[in-house]
Amino acid sequence: MRVTQQWQGALICWPLIVMTLCVAIGEGLGQPFGGGGSSSSNVVLVMCDSFDGRLTFYPDNETVTLPFLNFMKRHGTVFLNAYTNSPICCPSRAAMWSGLFTHLTESWNNFKCLDPDYPTWIDLMQKYGYRIQKFGKEDYTNGHHSLSNRVEAWTRDVPFLLRQEGRPVANLTGSKMTVRVMKKDWQNTDLAVNWIRKEAVNLTQPFALYLGLNLPHPYASPSMGENFGSSTFRTSPFWLEKVSYEAIKIPKWVPLSDMHPTDYYSSYTKNCTAHFTEKEIRNIRAFYYAMCAETDGMLGEVISALNDTGLLGRTTIVFTSDHGELAMEHRQFYKMSMYEGSSHVSLIIMGPNIPSGWQVPNIVSLVDLYPTMFDIAGFSIPHNLSGSSLIPLLNKEAEAEVSSYKLHPNWAFSEFHGCNVNTSTYMLRTDKWKYIAYADGSSVPPQLFDLSADPDELINVATEFPEVTHGLDRKLRTIVDYPSVSDSVHWYNKEQFSSWKESLGQNYSTMISNLRWHLDWLKNPTEYENTVEQWLKNNTTR
Repeated sequence: MRVTQQWQGALICWPLIVMTLCVAIGEGLGQPFGGGGSSSSNVVLVMCDSFDGRLTFYPDNETVTLPFLNFMKRHGTVFLNAYTNSPICCPSRAAMWSGLFTHLTESWNNFKCLDPDYPTWIDLMQKYGYRIQKFGKEDYTNGHHSLSNRVEAWTRDVPFLLRQEGRPVANLTGSKMTVRVMKKDWQNTDLAVNWIRKEAVNLTQPFALYLGLNLPHPYASPSMGENFGSSTFRTSPFWLEKVSYEAIKIPKWVPLSDMHPTDYYSSYTKNCTAHFTEKEIRNIRAFYYAMCAETDGMLGEVISALNDTGLLGRTTIVFTSDHGELAMEHRQFYKMSMYEGSSHVSLIIMGPNIPSGWQVPNIVSLVDLYPTMFDIAGFSIPHNLSGSSLIPLLNKEAEAEVSSYKLHPNWAFSEFHGCNVNTSTYMLRTDKWKYIAYADGSSVPPQLFDLSADPDELINVATEFPEVTHGLDRKLRTIVDYPSVSDSVHWYNKEQFSSWKESLGQNYSTMISNLRWHLDWLKNPTEYENTVEQWLKNNTTR
């Protein structure tokens, strides 16, 4: 039974599909991980964009119906505390593909990431005997995003605010028969499904398939200019019916006057400081959840294709996302924040020797996927990676031989250096604590949240628990010399902007006034341009 055929008629029989899949995967359990030969487990990684990881473990998915993620949870393992290593597209994916923290690869923003020929884990799997295939959004190489992403970070270092995003809005399209809203993602899903059905099924060697989806990332907002951002939450009535409006939580906001300075800056640049009605907020969140439901539907296509070809029981499936989506939490949308909605990602693994119905509370992050993929394939894991294999957390046999593994630490680390935040940001997540440091560690006050007592992260207790704050800061500095990294990013931003400005010559004034911030810039272009000139003159050499 093909899910696509049912969706084309907009009549989905979820229980029957899931029941069929349950039988298939039950027959395939118990097969051991191989060593790269024909008995090795196939690997499928479905990586979407902007999926709030907390949706994968809320009880019964009360807010939105996600049948295939629930299927993976029942027949696999969900990681309750998985984090991005940088809450923005390219740097996050660069960390996932390389297995290295952002500051080690200097993947500073959506323009500066990895070289196109950088050897990723899937490239090495091909070298070691796997057949590999990639479809969709990879998004980890230098220059992938627009010119604006190269130069816009200057806005962090000048004393004025510019809105860089459109006001977030909900946009309904199509009818109750409209299933394929994000057409490009569906096209890539079709390519992956056809490859499974026509090629993977005939392979004599193990395969690794990657499918990158753009959903549930908000859609572009062309009204914001040439290098526009994405502030439109779009879905159809078909997917909106999967959402329970009654279960949608309206997030609490602290007053603008009480916001941390970086939060206020982010809210302003994301165009969220004006008034929003409760209906507006609820609709934005509902449409976002509906976009998550459409993402789940694409995952279902892949799972069904594996089932129909008899490959499901011999394939390890990983579902994850590059970062989350705030969806109006903390008076923000988008990502670029260390709050849970932005930094907490989905991570579910299902396949041979993966326990069914498990929930792993250990704190993990996306750099762990590189060694995990090697572990699944039976390859020796490089020693220079930032991450650790997740298999010892999943597999009792591997756990018994844990001495042969790089032990997984009890923390996760994330960093951010791009736009919409006015300083470099560093997060250390431990047991119940989340510590967030900024810039040089002294010029901007840190934040400390007790997630067990304050899951909404509304109360900064950094001054209330100074010993915890200082202890976590010392721990953070053993992972990264973050004042030095902040300095490096500052000079990179200045050098890139200077080079860009010089290349434009007399066209500079026209170009800078027509980028994402043009609505605010045009109110006083001369003053703003003079301020930028002063910034360039100050400390122009290291």
